[in-house]
Amino acid sequence: MEKQNAYSRPVTLRNILRFAVPTIVMSVFMSFYTMVDGLFVSNLIGTDALSAINLTEPVIQLVTAVSTMLATGGSAVIMRKMGEGKTEEARQDFTFLILVNVAVGLIMCVLGYALMEKLFEGMGLSEGVAAYCTEYLSHYLLFTIPILLMNNFTLYMIASEKATFSLLCSVAGGVLNIILDYILIAVCDMGIAGAAVATGLGYSVTAIAGLFVFSRRKNLLHFTKPAYRFRVLLDASTNGCSEMATALVTGIITLLFNWTMLKYVGENGVAAVTIIMYVLMFTSSLYAGYSYGVAPMASYYYGEGNREKLKKLVSLSLKTISVISIATVILSFSAAKPLVSVFARPDNPVYALAVTGNRICSIALCFIGFNIFASGLFTALSNGIVSAVLAFSRSFVFMLIAMLILPALFGVTGVWLATPAAELMAVLLSAVMFLKYRKRYGY
Repeated sequence: MEKQNAYSRPVTLRNILRFAVPTIVMSVFMSFYTMVDGLFVSNLIGTDALSAINLTEPVIQLVTAVSTMLATGGSAVIMRKMGEGKTEEARQDFTFLILVNVAVGLIMCVLGYALMEKLFEGMGLSEGVAAYCTEYLSHYLLFTIPILLMNNFTLYMIASEKATFSLLCSVAGGVLNIILDYILIAVCDMGIAGAAVATGLGYSVTAIAGLFVFSRRKNLLHFTKPAYRFRVLLDASTNGCSEMATALVTGIITLLFNWTMLKYVGENGVAAVTIIMYVLMFTSSLYAGYSYGVAPMASYYYGEGNREKLKKLVSLSLKTISVISIATVILSFSAAKPLVSVFARPDNPVYALAVTGNRICSIALCFIGFNIFASGLFTALSNGIVSAVLAFSRSFVFMLIAMLILPALFGVTGVWLATPAAELMAVLLSAVMFLKYRKRYGY
């Protein structure tokens, strides 16, 4: 089988990159057109609207959290079964998990509309920013199911050795999003609602393409009559709980960042945080794309019992991430002003805040790649508990500690220092876990 031959190739940097480069490009491109959303919103509507997008982010993270868990955890479970030769069983589980995602999408959409107006009360927002929040979220929720399917189909296409096609879908969706941003915001004067609709339609491209791809029986993974094995749902949930935890606590930490900045510098601070998150998201997408790309390889080698290949995969991955880390730190620090100026003019008070914050937060890029890879690797090895501990500690425990202590000591500077401090603590924990489980998995 073509899929078997793909995983049977020697583990070299070139062969790893065959899996990883399409997902890296895809991940970077997806983060890029998220940044483009911010670019259009900040320049055509204003930084208040940019602040509103950030303020709705915790809600969006909550909506997608369960789907993220099922997508990452399910992919690892299914590819492990593929490595064990249980092909038909894997297809049944795949179909079942997609149906579960559709049900989750319906539930989260209904809950979102029911609770939306209460979500922004008590935050002390100006009337204009609060109105932007409600308008953006109400239109974004219309695309809940396509967005959840996009999350799933992206990973399953990678696992099915269709990473290049997944990349093309992401590029097509991104281009559509950019075009629609201009048309709906600048031409049709839809304001921030246009940005939400453009994003939803852009994400829908992969969802629609995935329905066609996985309906074709000649593909390694395709829809079939599902088997309702709730043990599989439990395994996928347990294995992917780290990714769900990351999504949930990212929303909580974003909310904490917003509250802190509102306290110290007002809504301009929220806009500055938004810009810095875009920059960090763009650079972090390199690591996320790489980890998503090699995860099916790790799952397959683990299911196959091939420790030699797994060890070489991990070794080459750590070296690759080291190189990317050095490059991104240098680039982010040196290009702080040009990056920020894309979103805010130098005479805007948001500009100075964001430039300072970006330079301090760039230190975190020394550690982020290793933390993302560590959590992703343990997910791929079906050790969801360790992956969850790493992800939860990094995204919540360490960030919460840093956000409670550093701003109290250093004010706004402490807010910017929180991310590097949390990532440093997380990378130390990742190193401990790597060493602890090295003999068990043979990497």
